[in-house]
Amino acid sequence: MEQIGESLRGHLLGVGGNKRTDPGLTSVLLELATAATAIAREVNRAGLVGILGRTDQRNVHGETVQKLDVYANDLLVERLRASGVVCGIASEESEDVIAPSAAGKESKYLVYFDPLDGSSNIDVNVSIGTIFGIYRRLSEPGQEATTEDFLQEGRCQVAAGYFLYGSSTMLVMSCGDGVHGFTLESPGGEFRLSHPGIRTPTRGKIYSCNEGNSLAWDSPTRDYVQSLKDPAGGVGRPYTSRYVGSFVADFHRNLIKGGVFLYPADAGEEGAVPLGKLRLMYECNPTAFLQEQAGGLALDADASVLDIKPTGIHHRVPLVIGSREDVEEYLERRRGQRGA
Repeated sequence: MEQIGESLRGHLLGVGGNKRTDPGLTSVLLELATAATAIAREVNRAGLVGILGRTDQRNVHGETVQKLDVYANDLLVERLRASGVVCGIASEESEDVIAPSAAGKESKYLVYFDPLDGSSNIDVNVSIGTIFGIYRRLSEPGQEATTEDFLQEGRCQVAAGYFLYGSSTMLVMSCGDGVHGFTLESPGGEFRLSHPGIRTPTRGKIYSCNEGNSLAWDSPTRDYVQSLKDPAGGVGRPYTSRYVGSFVADFHRNLIKGGVFLYPADAGEEGAVPLGKLRLMYECNPTAFLQEQAGGLALDADASVLDIKPTGIHHRVPLVIGSREDVEEYLERRRGQRGA
């Protein structure tokens, strides 16, 4: 039974019980938590220390880089490399993988992270977060992680989670033993277990998507979203629309309360392959891992996100994620229209 209030370190080591993670994985998670504690402090005082707003840089995706993006990315890279706990690093802000330190080459683990998801909302004080996924290397220790190590399916993750910087700072994570939430007790304190055994309701009351893009969606997706607003559409009651535009914040709300989040592909030109926007390795795989551990589902529209073989570290996919019955209903509607 989970002990509410136990520290993250105690939870990972199974103080008073069996170990839950091996020392190497525990070290990676604790380094991420230490970095997130510092990021939370800077987020809370960003307007006072002059790190609100944009830089003149653009990242690998062509997006304008926020000042806090740079701070969070540099801090995470610095801590993970200096600690020697990972054999490779991939950041959403970097075009290529980041080499480990000499000590890190001996590690069994590599990490993907989005240093500051939702960063376009920083200046308007909307919740943002750090998302991460951790994999066990396939290659032998003693060298940098290989391309094969980095291009594993999401189902191969050994741990995943996110830090949410909002009214409180939370860590929501899973090591494959369910989903647990930890709250930072104070700026200089520890993460302590506050939400043990998170389970997503099998059906929710909320749908989350940017309906301003609806004209670019395929017809099954448009019809499904319309059905959520129409009691006669099959779900029996209208759903409530809730969309912050910070993926980690929208996902967190629906993970706790239930519902469905959609970021569909643009239909594009006739005959073209629809492309998604969200990054498979930095955003979709970690949240899909959590969602399945909490009893929900995650699709790229037609199949499980966690079974997609990535073609590169910045692979993009559509995403439909949330309560199991809601996501299954979306899939049934797609299949029904294709068979009509």
